[in-house]
Amino acid sequence: MAGLPDSMADLQQLFQLGQQMQGRLQQLQTELASRTIETTAGGGMVRVTADGRGTVRGVVIDPAVFEGRDAEFLADLVLAAVAEAQRRAADLLQAEMRKVPTLPFVAG
Repeated sequence: MAGLPDSMADLQQLFQLGQQMQGRLQQLQTELASRTIETTAGGGMVRVTADGRGTVRGVVIDPAVFEGRDAEFLADLVLAAVAEAQRRAADLLQAEMRKVPTLPFVAG
């Protein structure tokens, strides 16, 4: 950068990189919110839909789950489907974060 000492130019460049990275992370959050993950448990008896951030958006339970079963069984199926949806969302986030450039380490 013209007229600035090298260290000031480096700081300015680092600041700009940080701003770009912040913008990319905000864009990533928006993209993840619009993605849909669907998981099932109990052979499809419970279906959970979540967004790419892991927020559960819907739960569908097949009425057959209630036939001759207890509430604990249903709770286990729902928990399993939710946990899988959140795991997939976390995997998606990690995969997307690997695409975001990192800031260079600045030694003092």
